[in-house]
Amino acid sequence: MEDVVLTTNLTDVPLFKRGKVRDVYDLGENLLIVATDRISAFDVILPNGIPNKGKVLTKISVFWFEKVKHIVENHIVATEIEDFPSVLKKYSDILKDRSMLVKKAKPVPIECIVRGYLSGSAWQDYKKNKSICGISLPEGLRESDKLPEAIFTPSTKAEEGHDINITFEEAKSIAGSDIAEAVKIKSLEVYKEASLLAEKKGIIIADTKMEFGLLDGKLILIDELLTPDSSRFWSKAEYIPGKPQDSFDKQIVRDYLLSTNWDKTPPGPKLPKEIVEKTSKRYEEILNILTN
Repeated sequence: MEDVVLTTNLTDVPLFKRGKVRDVYDLGENLLIVATDRISAFDVILPNGIPNKGKVLTKISVFWFEKVKHIVENHIVATEIEDFPSVLKKYSDILKDRSMLVKKAKPVPIECIVRGYLSGSAWQDYKKNKSICGISLPEGLRESDKLPEAIFTPSTKAEEGHDINITFEEAKSIAGSDIAEAVKIKSLEVYKEASLLAEKKGIIIADTKMEFGLLDGKLILIDELLTPDSSRFWSKAEYIPGKPQDSFDKQIVRDYLLSTNWDKTPPGPKLPKEIVEKTSKRYEEILNILTN
């Protein structure tokens, strides 16, 4: 396995921000997003990362940005080192296959979530009140059931801790009515297009989270898109509604952590080698299925 990149230090490029997974650098007109191999669970960054995870996330994002650009433009300027500014060339060993040069946009202050299936927090909400984010759903649905139609279920965008599910009316009050309507339409269009493509490859996209930004008044997709970190991918062949599904993501890590005595507060425990290897293979597997 390759070395794990847990953090980057581009000494002569200003750091814009360091997220749970990505390091973002300020290049004036543009930003450089570097996907590290860090992994977080229950909102805690774990001490050891997953080999190649950042490369997988970047490759999958670039794949999807290209596939849906006829629906909505995105922030990508360049993904190849030779097309990056000269100041970045000396960092090619670190940046290759895990970085994107992107346009600076003003982020829309809500998370844009689309759900096609009943899982995760949506399943918990449904069990309580038969609705998700204020959207009423039919009685009698089971965990992992396909919804009658895909729904837009926004959430707050928390800098720390958990995002909170909100109604569409609340999303309008946060982002503005016109922007909220626009991101809802585009989110649903992107999800539907991606779902059709994924299903042809034997993958169900149960739900996904997108981020939008405004650039010169125009709405564009930013951040990552339809990756295992922002989406639930299920095998169509193994799909059985009425129970949780096996996902192509970090569920292996979550399951391991739940089997320990860890109280979900920092610092997180070090992951055993076999859990790291299994998770790395899982990420590689979904990359290969989706992108061939």
